[in-house]
Amino acid sequence: MKKTITSSLFISILLFLPSFFPSMAYAQKTAENSAELINYQVQENSTIRFIKTKIVIKKVLDKYNSPLANSAETFTSTCIALDFDCYLLPAIAGLESSFGLYVYSNSNNPFGWGRGHTLFPNWSIAIKTVGKKLKEDYIDKGANSIEKIAPIYAESPTWALRVSYFRQIFEKEETNINFILTEKGVKL
Repeated sequence: MKKTITSSLFISILLFLPSFFPSMAYAQKTAENSAELINYQVQENSTIRFIKTKIVIKKVLDKYNSPLANSAETFTSTCIALDFDCYLLPAIAGLESSFGLYVYSNSNNPFGWGRGHTLFPNWSIAIKTVGKKLKEDYIDKGANSIEKIAPIYAESPTWALRVSYFRQIFEKEETNINFILTEKGVKL
């Protein structure tokens, strides 16, 4: 009997102990939940960004019957990993090779890299290599816009204007996709 009373008293104290310090327990739980929520939102936003960008690139490349269409994920993961404009590389490919349709035989070089003579084993390696070089040798050294990249990348004085034209095609497709999603009430 004494053991039962002692056990009951101990359980009661444990149950009522949080009521003596409610704000501390609540604050800790709230802080934990906030951190989880913020982390979840960041992950969700980056996932949505990745998916939307990949869809935009794929749709544009499909419209041009590009052999690069199946590389939309590589374009997207490369630009996100290196933290630069995701439409820059495909826009350059649009200008330099009509999105990979016109390249030197077996070069897998849609960017005109090395005056088009640089050979890559496949599209994926070309995208990753040129993306890394653009980031390190251009963007990180201050050429952080199409206009600033142009005189270093190409001799043509109209290169920036023409790459910008192709970039706008991707932006327009993104606008269309955003409109469709909001029109249909899809919330990402």
